[in-house]
Amino acid sequence: MNNLIKLLGISALSLTMCLLMQAQESQNELPFRELSEYPETFTANSVSARMIESLGFRFYWATESLEDNDFEFKLSEESRSIGDTMKHVYDLSLIIRNSAEKKTNKRGKDNTMNFQELRVATLNNLKAAVDLIGEADSMEEFKIMFGSNSFPFWNQVNGPIADAIWHCGQIATLRRASGNPMNSKVNHFSGTIRD
Repeated sequence: MNNLIKLLGISALSLTMCLLMQAQESQNELPFRELSEYPETFTANSVSARMIESLGFRFYWATESLEDNDFEFKLSEESRSIGDTMKHVYDLSLIIRNSAEKKTNKRGKDNTMNFQELRVATLNNLKAAVDLIGEADSMEEFKIMFGSNSFPFWNQVNGPIADAIWHCGQIATLRRASGNPMNSKVNHFSGTIRD
């Protein structure tokens, strides 16, 4: 009986280690660690997709290697914490993705994800939007829809995309203030990470 218990314990430990390794691998495979090669031609779709990809790159690095204590950090009692700001960027990424998927946005959706799950979901939302918009023939089909209200993609540029980029800067500033600054090897100009 003791051998069976030991065997089950070893199997459970092995399974746990495998799951942890897979989780680490999936973190390493997140989109936007670096920007892709830029397209050879300028089109409304290629520029729009690149804007969203650049947002993904900035969010990736603004949130990379945050610790649990960073998520609650805020400069004052009235300000947003890093975690609250990440939740807001996630909500904006849903609007961007829903536009790319031609779906109506739903307000008040309850979010129970932890901060690491939020990070992964945000990056995957942005990646889905980049792929759909980059492959489309026209930007006119990508409207923002709230109920019966519909807005052209122009509102996406000055609304959710610009707002999310703004908030990535806030996350970078807040994490510096919390004592955990962003990786200094990130090159936003080239969209790469220096070795």
